[in-house]
Amino acid sequence: MAVGKSTDLFDKCCRFDKAKLLINEGLYPYFRVIESAQEPEVIMNGRKMIMIGSNNYLGLTNHPKVKEAAIEAIKKYGTGCAGSRFLNGTLDLHVQLEEKLARFARKEAALIFSTGFQVNLGTISALVGKDDIVIIDKMDHASIIDGCRLSFGEIKKFRHNDMSELERVLKENEGRGKLVVVDGVFSMEGDIVHLPEAVTLTKKYGARLMVDDAHGIGVLGKTGRGTAEHFGLEQEVDIIMGTYSKSLASIGGFVAGSADVIHYIKHFARSLIFSASPPPASVASVSAALDIIENEPWRREKLLKNTEKMLHGFKELGFETGNSQTPIIPIVVGNNETAFAMAMMLQEEGVFANVAVSPAVPEGKAMIRTSYMATHTDRHLDIVLDVFEKVGKKLGII
Repeated sequence: MAVGKSTDLFDKCCRFDKAKLLINEGLYPYFRVIESAQEPEVIMNGRKMIMIGSNNYLGLTNHPKVKEAAIEAIKKYGTGCAGSRFLNGTLDLHVQLEEKLARFARKEAALIFSTGFQVNLGTISALVGKDDIVIIDKMDHASIIDGCRLSFGEIKKFRHNDMSELERVLKENEGRGKLVVVDGVFSMEGDIVHLPEAVTLTKKYGARLMVDDAHGIGVLGKTGRGTAEHFGLEQEVDIIMGTYSKSLASIGGFVAGSADVIHYIKHFARSLIFSASPPPASVASVSAALDIIENEPWRREKLLKNTEKMLHGFKELGFETGNSQTPIIPIVVGNNETAFAMAMMLQEEGVFANVAVSPAVPEGKAMIRTSYMATHTDRHLDIVLDVFEKVGKKLGII
């Protein structure tokens, strides 16, 4: 055998040292262990921290009614379904939630999956065939990208929220089946898709439109139904996808659309057919969370008030927050090393925030990703702004 490149599959594992170097330098901001519920304050290493790194936008993950629903479901149904939805894993609980989600999304039907990632994986790969094209925003979530890869269709990307480029791609592919997939709220940038233009263009060129509203549901719209409601376009968007791990206080996801489309996905989505069905506690939690969204509109109102306070506060301090319009507020700091250092400095000051570095974001646009809850108080937020000012000045960012 010729001497040269190793054929041992595990060699790359031994050579991977980036994370180890950060760990050794005390700059590793991932897999931090939390010892309490996802509240505005959490416990880490026995110490209280203000949490601004959670997607618990409405503060429902520790809501008594949500926890009670989960406990009651376990008492009746046990802890799991021991099979896929396709075979033995469909409970009356699943069907009831699907009906409830369809009403919530104002669509004919809905289908629930065990994770949000699986929704995009299964829906896109089921709908996009070998002669079709799927068109996505360059900043779409990784699950959308992987759903495209699993399909047999051609993948085209357009510049982030650039509707003129979307039109160019659509125009170049007339005469083909086309699915345009966009985030409603982009998970790193916190900006909102230009949905009215996207709707106009997809209709003009005979394409279908799917909105991943993981970060929009519970946050946007008059009644918290998301990006489509925010723009008054619920009937114009063909497919709405959502997850439970943000405002809906659990884990899992759903897709909603016309009865025929949902029926088709139900029979062709591999991530549904070949995965165990969502556990009873998760399903019951979501149902309770939906009731709270409808019955406690003050949560969304408080969330928007907190968002406005933090956007104004960060801008006043001189931080770059991009085009954020939502509770996801990125603090753009430049290079990856600065982002890692800042996250650890914030942690030392009692603030838990997340880090996003290249290639997850463009080179030179590394950020501290902050996100807010309805249950943050003004005291929490004032402390966060004070800490960011202190750390930002130390690092020379402001």
